[in-house]
Parts: sequence; structure tokens; C-alpha cells
Amino acid sequence: MSDYSTVLPHIVVVTTGSAGDLFPFLRLGLGLRERGHAVTVLAPLMHEALVRQAGLAFHPLPADPAVLEDPDLWHPRRGFGVVWRAMRPGMEAMQAFVAALPREQPCVLLVHPLAVAHADLCRADRPGLQIVAGYLAPSNLRTVHDLPVLGPFPIPGWMPLKVRRWLWNMVEATAINPVVVPELNAARKAQGRAPIASYMDEMYGAPDLSVTLFPEWFGARQPDWPAPLLCADFPLYDPHPHASIAPALLQFMRAGSAPIIVTHGTANLHAARFFASALAAAERLGRRIVFLTAHRAQVPASLPPTAFWQDYCPLAALLPDAAALVHHGGIGTTAVALRAGTPQLVVPMAYDQFDNGARVAALHAGLTLKAERATTRTLADALQRLLQSPEIHVGCAAVKERMAGGGALDGVMDVISKTVSKTGKI
Repeated sequence: MSDYSTVLPHIVVVTTGSAGDLFPFLRLGLGLRERGHAVTVLAPLMHEALVRQAGLAFHPLPADPAVLEDPDLWHPRRGFGVVWRAMRPGMEAMQAFVAALPREQPCVLLVHPLAVAHADLCRADRPGLQIVAGYLAPSNLRTVHDLPVLGPFPIPGWMPLKVRRWLWNMVEATAINPVVVPELNAARKAQGRAPIASYMDEMYGAPDLSVTLFPEWFGARQPDWPAPLLCADFPLYDPHPHASIAPALLQFMRAGSAPIIVTHGTANLHAARFFASALAAAERLGRRIVFLTAHRAQVPASLPPTAFWQDYCPLAALLPDAAALVHHGGIGTTAVALRAGTPQLVVPMAYDQFDNGARVAALHAGLTLKAERATTRTLADALQRLLQSPEIHVGCAAVKERMAGGGALDGVMDVISKTVSKTGKI
């Protein structure tokens, strides 16, 4: 293995964001290490323990945890700006790390979509640097074809492509380009490079290879997606694959009917109202409920005997005995629930969550309810429909069977490894 690592390209994995952003790249990093590559993960400092637990080399990227306190983080329009400003120091650290790597060993950057533009800036210090972009969810990729929603807004199937294209251009012109393009162009000017007009065009054009980290049955390849493109599968990763359910939680699970599991992502510190409404909805329906969140203060202080709070439990262990999962629509949580065949009520707030929820509904594996509409009454009504729907029961079973058949992830990692290893170029 050590001899190969001096010949094969060094894979530098760069990701940002929450654990949901990290886990897919850990799965890819482990797979590429198994194929002989040296792998180093660059991620926010808060993820160091998870990366080292996986057995991969780690280099910290500075990140301000105070960003989690910003309520705009989960705003459907302003959230992108919050994320971009928070990740800027980390991207500068990535450039310094890449510039310091040994010149004699080929290097490939395997990056989160938000890191693509800064990865391209690394080429000024390392000409010939190769970039592989991993797209976590279909909505990470701009398209005018398969477009169930654009942000929180549904796009009717009859809408002409010209109008869809105009809508995308408006989103870029008002919410994306003003945030990032001036900064990127200042850096490009310092490198003597031409300016860019569109962040999305840069994100598409810079990578030497793009990979979808979801299966085609969840988000089919579109004619206006970047090329070359490999379509993979959900790179599911469990940091605690052999963890058992905590005894107190296990006792609660066995003490009555299958409960509803409620979570709203590891990074959400603004879910108190949502959790309170979920508890009231469960009580209205006479249902038992389990809250999964590391932040106990968000859960109602006094819980009835029919409710339980747990800071962490692997969803894969919990979902087989659950009646339903209520969650934010993060792609990792969505994929785990699809694999378990658990009915989902997706309550999206921002980013890819709206699109993921729309795709779950299209598969008849769940329902969606926008976060701003998630009151006690609307949650209770949606859960009642979810739990009583024969169509959703059948849809969940069909998706579970499809995922049990395996996917294309191992084959795609073989292709990536062989391709980048030919001469260190793609």
C-alpha cells in the first residue's frame, strides 16, 4: 500500500458544512484509500474527531461555530450568503495547503460543490491540478429540465424551458452572483486571470470530472448537467456502524407502539418551535414520539411519558422500529430513511431540502410540509395522511427493495481511481 501511495495521485478531499456534508466524502475517501491512494480530508475543525475515527488523515479548515447561531443560516434566500462568508477562511486555508504539497506527487482535489471555485484558484500555484466535484443532491446542479422546485417554489411541468431558464438566471443574478463573484474576480485578477460572470458557470466549467452522489432513479442525468459526468449512488456512511441503541431509549421503543422519530439536522439551533409543535401534534394523534437532537434546550423542558429525547442514535438502528421520520430533508437523512423504507415527512427550510422533499413525495415515500407552515394542526394532519396512506406504504417498500439491490458507488470509485491514476490526470 505504501509503495502505491508514492505513485498514485494524492486525493485531497475538501468539504464544508455539517456532518451531512462530511459523511458522503468520508465514504468516498475510504473507498479511494482502499484502492491505493493517499487520502487527506480537509474539513472544518469541528469534524476532526469524525475524520480521525474513520482512519483518514485530517487537516483542519477554520470555521466559526457562531455561524450556527445566525437565524439567516436557514433562510431560503439569505442562507447561501451566510454559508459563503463562513467558509471563506477555510477555502483560503485549502489554497495554502495545496500550495505546500510536494510537487513530485500528482494531486487530485475531490471537492464539495461549494469548494469548486476556490479549488480552481489553487491551479495558480499548481498548474495541472485536477478537480473532481462531488454533487450531493440533484438541486446542487442547475437544470431547466428536471426541476420540481426552485428553492421553495414549485415549478409546474407545463412551464416553458425559456421561463425556467429565466428563473434560474434571476436566482443567480439576485442571490448567488452578488455574494461570490466580486470576491472570486478579485482573486482571479491577482492571479492574472480573466473574470467570471456566473458562479454556476464556474462551478460547472472548472472540474475535470463531476460525480453525482445520488442514484439516477432519485435524480436522473440531465442534458444541461456538466460533462464529463459519472452517476453514482448515495455514499451512505455511519460513523458508529456497530453502535447499539441506548438502554433507556431501547426500553422506551419497546414500551408501546412504534413511535414517530423527529430530528431537524445536526446544525440546526433554531428548531425549538418546530419541536414543540411536533410534540403537540403527536399528542393530538395519540402517538409516541422520539426527539433526536444534540441540543436538549430545543426540546420542550417537560416531556410526557409518551415522549423521549436522545442526543444521538444511528438512524439506521432506530428506523426499522419507527412509524415515521419527520426531518428537515438533508440528503443524508433522506437516503437513510429511503433505505429503511420508513415513511418520511420532510419539513424543509433551505438549500437542497425543498428539492429532496419533492423527490421523496414523487417516489410516494413521504410527504412535505414547508417549515413556516409547520404548526401543531398542519403537522398532525400531514402525519395522519402519511401514516394512513396505502400508496406511501407501497412506495416505501419499493424504494427499500431498490436500495437493497445495491448501487453503482463501488464501480464509480473504481472508475475515478483508474482514471486519475493513468498519469495523475483525468
